[in-house]
Amino acid sequence: MPLRIAIISPLYESVPPKLYGGTERVVSYLSEALVDAGQDVTLFASGDSKTRANLVPVTVKSLRLDPECKDPIACHFKLMEEVLRHEREFDIIHSNVDYLSLAFARRARTPFITTLHGRLDIPEVISIFQEYNDFPLISISDAQRKPMPLANWLKTIYHGVPIGLYSFNNEPEEYLVFVGRISPEKKIESLIRIALKAQVPLKIAAKVDKVDLEYYETVVRPLLDNSLIEFLGEVNDRDKNGLLGNAMACLHPADWPEPFGLALIEAMCCGTPVVARRRGSIPEVVDHGVTGFIFDKDEEAVLYIKNQLPSISRAGCRRRFEERFSSRRMSADYLAAYKAVIAGGYSKGEAQKDAIKSARG
Repeated sequence: MPLRIAIISPLYESVPPKLYGGTERVVSYLSEALVDAGQDVTLFASGDSKTRANLVPVTVKSLRLDPECKDPIACHFKLMEEVLRHEREFDIIHSNVDYLSLAFARRARTPFITTLHGRLDIPEVISIFQEYNDFPLISISDAQRKPMPLANWLKTIYHGVPIGLYSFNNEPEEYLVFVGRISPEKKIESLIRIALKAQVPLKIAAKVDKVDLEYYETVVRPLLDNSLIEFLGEVNDRDKNGLLGNAMACLHPADWPEPFGLALIEAMCCGTPVVARRRGSIPEVVDHGVTGFIFDKDEEAVLYIKNQLPSISRAGCRRRFEERFSSRRMSADYLAAYKAVIAGGYSKGEAQKDAIKSARG
C-alpha cells in the first residue's frame, strides 16, 4: 500500500520555482520522485505550482513575485491551518518550512517530520528547537547539525536532482559560472577576484533580494565593470542547463556555514566540476580531486582553476552525481524516514534526553 504523504512547502516561490529558489526546488524534486515511486502525495504550496502530486493551493501565487503580499508569515499561518484541516487524510506530514510549523505540529495527531533547510547558528533558532525537541528532524548535511548537536535528529538526507533534468556536456567552453544569490555571505567580491586573477571569464546568474541591494550597489556593482565579468541576473531551468553545462567549472567561494549547496550538484549533473570554499557542508558534497576542488584561500582557488581543472573527469563528475545525488536516492531515503517515524521506530535515548534537560538548566 502506498503511503499517504503530505508535503508542506514554503510559499515564497512556486514549486518548482520559476527562477531562483532552493527549498521549493528540492520540494518539487522530492514530490515528483515520490509520485514516481507510487506514493500518494499531496503538496501544500502556492497556487502557481506545477506538480503531479495532489496540489492544495494555499495562496494564488508565490509570495516573492506577488507585490500585493504584505505579511508572508500570516500566509504561512494559513498554510499550517490548511494542513491541519486535512491531517487525518495522511499517514505522515513532512514540513519544509523550518520552525514555522512546530507549534501547529503539537496540535496534530498525525506523525510529523521536519526538514531544516537553512543555517542554524542563530541563538533564537537554537532555543526554538530546544523547546520543540519532541519532533524528529532531518538535516541536509551533517555540518548543518553542529550548532544544535542535541536536537532531535533522525538522519541526514542529502538533496537530490532528477537524473534527466540537466544534460551532460563533455566539451565545455572557457568560462566559470556562479549560480545563486547576491549576498555578503556568498562572497561575490571573492568570486570576481578569483576569476580576474585566473584570467578566466565569469558568468554570474544570481538574484538580488531587497535586503542585499545595498551590498550589491556598493560592493558588487563596481566590480562588474570588466570585460571578463558578465552579470545575467536570475535564470530559469532551461537557461541554467546550458549555463552550467558549458562552464569549465562552477565557482562557489561562499564564506558561511553552507547547509548544502544545491547549485553544486546541479553542476555535477552536467559533468561540470566545482571549486568551492571549505565551509559548512562543502566537504560532504564535493569529493576533492574527483568532482572538483575545495579551497581555503582565494589564491588556492586560482591555482586549481589555472593548473588542475583538466585533471577532473567530467564523466566522473556525472557518475558520482548519479551515485550520490539523484532525486530517486533522496526519495528512497525519505520513505525510509517516514516509515521509521510512522512505526515509532525512532526515539531519543535516555542519555540524550538527560543531556538536553541539563543543557536547558
